[in-house]
Amino acid sequence: MKVTYMYVLLHVILTESVLVNAFEPFTAAITIGIGAVVTRTIYNYFHESCDPNWIEFNVTGLKVDLERKLFGQHIASRIILKAVNGFMSNSNPKKPLVLSLHGWTGTGKNFVSKLIAENIFREGMNSSFVHVFTSELHFPHKGEIETYKSQLQQWVKGNVTNCAHSMFIFDEMDKMHPGLIDSIKPYLDYYDKLDGVSYRKAMFIFLSNAGGDGIIKTALEFWKLGHNREEIGLKDLEDSLSVSVFNDKNSGLWHTSLIDKHLVDYFVPFLPLEHKHIIQCVLAEMKEKRLQPNLDIAHQVATDLVYFPKLDRVYAVKGCKTIASKLDYYL
Repeated sequence: MKVTYMYVLLHVILTESVLVNAFEPFTAAITIGIGAVVTRTIYNYFHESCDPNWIEFNVTGLKVDLERKLFGQHIASRIILKAVNGFMSNSNPKKPLVLSLHGWTGTGKNFVSKLIAENIFREGMNSSFVHVFTSELHFPHKGEIETYKSQLQQWVKGNVTNCAHSMFIFDEMDKMHPGLIDSIKPYLDYYDKLDGVSYRKAMFIFLSNAGGDGIIKTALEFWKLGHNREEIGLKDLEDSLSVSVFNDKNSGLWHTSLIDKHLVDYFVPFLPLEHKHIIQCVLAEMKEKRLQPNLDIAHQVATDLVYFPKLDRVYAVKGCKTIASKLDYYL
């Protein structure tokens, strides 16, 4: 209905401008001006632009999504909501928001990035203002690091120039060359502007498996002591996460200056997922596929996954990562 109305309005204005032009030049100029405004409005309606029509943070939506769609991550959920809400509510942040998400594969790091994007950008992950980089895909050759550094800097600068609220997601950060990571360091710092461009409203999200082993170790200790999973707090994971990330010589972050310059605002731990969380993931995947939820199938899919430790089968080795493909086999 809105589309039809807008096109009819445009047609009427442009048609009338032709008729009026023959008799009233002044009125015609006004009419044509109105037509230009309407044309621009229609264009902005259908073409994504860097304005509130396309970019507007929905804190309630993010809170609900984290509560209902992210399973087994009570620590990460609290940190993410607080961090993103605080940043997006600040009209004049001192620096870009930098989140570093850590944990085993399949625990929800990529999924959280998706939820954040969907509650800021109307187009979600398909937004032209959301940029995803994967180490092995976008920066595969070590001998081309200098070229990659230049290209990455130009890409970040160009896109932030185009839209201050750009989001950059770097997957497999633990596999990235440290020089490549350091090349974007100036954009994460407390600068008002760099070469006339302000990066303070941009968002950078780093995804890494680094620190996963330390997180699992702490979670297992709680489990062995008979404590509830929800009793694990950020303070219980900070030391192990620091040791794992900061001292892991195989991690790209270990070699960079992002850490000693304190440019990462939040290190967010993702706990390993238990059998009950995998069942939730399967049921959510069924809903996504518009299938009738089937608890028996969900239980079967979850049970057939590989767990760690082998005897106790406490945590799913791959989390929810392979659920979509596994579910197809059981349907």
